Amino acid sequence: MRARSVLLSAWFIAAIALVACSGSAMPTIDGAWARPGADGAQTAAYFTVKGAAGQADALLSASSPDAEAVELHEATTDASGMMGMRPIDHLDIPAGEAIELKPGGFHLMVMGLTRELAVGGTLELDLVFERAGKVVVQAEIRQG
Repeated sequence: MRARSVLLSAWFIAAIALVACSGSAMPTIDGAWARPGADGAQTAAYFTVKGAAGQADALLSASSPDAEAVELHEATTDASGMMGMRPIDHLDIPAGEAIELKPGGFHLMVMGLTRELAVGGTLELDLVFERAGKVVVQAEIRQG
């Protein structure tokens, strides 16, 4: 009977350790902001994301309850100097490193706003990471 108790205790400790080790490390999101926008229009959102130490991740998608669609975008410049942007399917976040989403670089295009975004307000962004899952961020509305 004692051997069974010891075995059961060992199994319980192993199960707790497995659950603790399998939890997703969360990335850190700082300085989230978005430009103002009219109802029905589009805007852009920016922030800095820092990967968890020891675990790379990837930003896979984003959405907002205040928009019809949110896409990951990258600003580009061609050989003639013409600037543009293109959607990207994910954004790699190296372990322990910070990636800045900013004007002229990576950013979120927030399209089909369902309400006006006025300076001083906020915009909810629901970010989906490959490892960390869903992270909800409140972006401050400000001029950029």
